[in-house]
Amino acid sequence: MVSQISKSSIKLPDLSSPQGLLSTLQALRQTVESQGHTTFDQWRSHIQRFEFLSSALNLAEYLALRQHDLRALQAALMPWGLSSLGRIESRVMPNLDAVIATLEVICGSQSAQHLNRPPIEFFFEGDRLLQQNTEELFGQSPSQRRVRIMVTLATEAATDYEMVRSMIQRGATCMRINCAHDTTELWQCMIDHIRRAEQETGTPCKILMDLAGLKIRTASVLAPHHKKRVFKGDQILLSRSEPQLDGEAESGESIPSAVDQFQIGCTVPEILDLLAVDTPVYIDDGKIQTRVVDTRYPMPDEQPGILLEVTHASPKGVKLRPEKGLNFPDTVLPLSPLTEKDLSDLDFVATHADMIGYSFVQRPADIELLQHELDQRCGERLTRPAIVAKIETAIAVANLPELIIYAAGKQAFGVMIARGDLAVEIGYPRLTEIQEEILWICEAAHVPVIWATQVLDTLARTGLPSRAEVTDAAVSGRAECVMLNKGPYIDNAIEMLAGILGRMQDHTQKKHSLLRELRAWDLEPVSE
Repeated sequence: MVSQISKSSIKLPDLSSPQGLLSTLQALRQTVESQGHTTFDQWRSHIQRFEFLSSALNLAEYLALRQHDLRALQAALMPWGLSSLGRIESRVMPNLDAVIATLEVICGSQSAQHLNRPPIEFFFEGDRLLQQNTEELFGQSPSQRRVRIMVTLATEAATDYEMVRSMIQRGATCMRINCAHDTTELWQCMIDHIRRAEQETGTPCKILMDLAGLKIRTASVLAPHHKKRVFKGDQILLSRSEPQLDGEAESGESIPSAVDQFQIGCTVPEILDLLAVDTPVYIDDGKIQTRVVDTRYPMPDEQPGILLEVTHASPKGVKLRPEKGLNFPDTVLPLSPLTEKDLSDLDFVATHADMIGYSFVQRPADIELLQHELDQRCGERLTRPAIVAKIETAIAVANLPELIIYAAGKQAFGVMIARGDLAVEIGYPRLTEIQEEILWICEAAHVPVIWATQVLDTLARTGLPSRAEVTDAAVSGRAECVMLNKGPYIDNAIEMLAGILGRMQDHTQKKHSLLRELRAWDLEPVSE
């Protein structure tokens, strides 16, 4: 596995000469090839799709390469006009071989390790495979842009055909149905509208059905009398059972009582047995951050609760509400990602969706579980829905290479960077770094990526984008698909995103800059 690859740095000789660069790259290539094949051999038994073998080997070689700090080597290659290995993800060995072959010419070397320069088609094979896998997942790309647009459907899409048709006309190429909401009858109406709009507009549109998954939330909230907000330093009692309420409250409001601290229930009470003192617990997408100060706090029902101390909250305080997410960043949660509801929903999803969004997937066994359930429902069907693994936790990030092998080794597969939960789980300061690494690993495996959560969210909700989210939308073009959430101005958001992605693809492809002529002095709208 990846953890068995030694994390050492290449011993660098004098890199100021082409001879030093050549010997360093030859040694690097030998190490990458050896370690890559060792990892690949461990994966081989899990790969049933012949067409994925070369991608799996490239991923193994990329992981071996990235165990080394190559920054000095990169800088030394630049003055010679050679590749600095900065775009090596999809083609590890061809890129190394191309640089080595050029250095051998420069040095006049015909060593025993002499390698022929890779053919052009071999050099770009990784790009071809990524495009092929992307088309298998999302269909053909629109003529005006490479990156697809996915839109989350509101409940109204089940009764408003024109809403669905308009979104497809404006640039949506994939629709997401969130199985946490609505019913199979409403989902069927949405699907019927999508298929009808496909026929009328001539625009293909894929359907992703997102399983609700195991979402741990707050239950009822009991608040101290005359206190409505939580502040830093406050204490919250997390109980295994529903707090004993003294009366009824309006929806979403806590109920005041004669208790000394806020008290909340947990929708998955067995989680509390896994918590230890100083364990972080985040509430409502991290708006309230706490740590455990007591795991055996006495309760009236004789079931001890968990006492939390608030370590972060807005200076103005935060309302503690029911049905808000609970996150446990440093806690391994040994729970099945498929709930009873998910298993019931799969009866419909397995035969209606093009893709299945898999929430809370963390380990290869989770992939095998969903594949088994699909086998039970799809029978002898030649095609079955693709799996899209939502990367939401630190464990999922650490296990990403194995998740890819187990999934893509058997069927069409994609990855969604679920930036909302992921940011809470790993911490906002690390989100940018980790989403980059996810993009690199997936590109090395030629696996398409969906960039999700709050893209042009302010525009979709209010009709006016923030400056920061416009920049975020431009960067999102590094992925193969970008997901928008629902909102009253979703048509505006689709149009703006389509325009941004269409223009930015002239400047960047993945992380590679394209040298189209500059137009900074020409601010007139560009039609092409």
